[in-house]
Amino acid sequence: MSDFEGLSALVTGGASGIGRATARLLAERGARVAVLDLETSTVDKPLLAYRADVADDASVRAAVAAVVADLGGLDVLVNNAGIGAQGTVEDNDDAEWHRVLDVNVVGMVRTARAALPHLRASAHAAIVNTCSIVATAGLPQRALYSAAKGAVYSLTLAMAADHVREGIRVNCVNPGTADTPWIGRLLDATDDPVAERAALEARQPTGRLVSAAEVAGAIAYLASPLSGATTGTSLAVDGGMQGLRLRPVRP
Repeated sequence: MSDFEGLSALVTGGASGIGRATARLLAERGARVAVLDLETSTVDKPLLAYRADVADDASVRAAVAAVVADLGGLDVLVNNAGIGAQGTVEDNDDAEWHRVLDVNVVGMVRTARAALPHLRASAHAAIVNTCSIVATAGLPQRALYSAAKGAVYSLTLAMAADHVREGIRVNCVNPGTADTPWIGRLLDATDDPVAERAALEARQPTGRLVSAAEVAGAIAYLASPLSGATTGTSLAVDGGMQGLRLRPVRP
């Protein structure tokens, strides 16, 4: 499939996990792809790597300018960079709330703000934000993360309304619990990683974690020119968590 032939894409947080899978898929489908991340040593050809911190506006602006200069323009922005958080509202202090919201929400704002002037020049401009199932479903021990991703969900809708008449589509994906390095680290820190993984798998109706490749496929769908009539949409890639209510399995 070559629906991205001739297009340029930027993926933030593209050195690992969902971002890495997305960057590789877009490249496989014909795009020239740049990856923006704090650590870029794992990024290999044909992807181009740019070191930047989405919490630093000057860093983001410089990286986006370099990407546009090297790729000759920008058609697709995947806002994927983010950090995790655990706990109830009592478990994180003000500094941690500000840090997570700054990276997960304002980080997307900084990148989009730098990219918009270039996206306006594209005939197939698209922004895809990585959101989460926690934006639309209440999960325990995720108060701060849920607040951040809820903001991303609302931001996506607002951006879609603001920029639709400029020819820029804005959508988001809402992954369920994905098999990513962050989840791996959380599991490794528990007393019984095997049991904890089984509990996370059981929480999703499909009985397994979502793969990074599956989320990447959803992002590519929303970013593709073939989805030119899709904007202001959230696409759940959650193993049925949001919409399905299965009866318990009887022993």
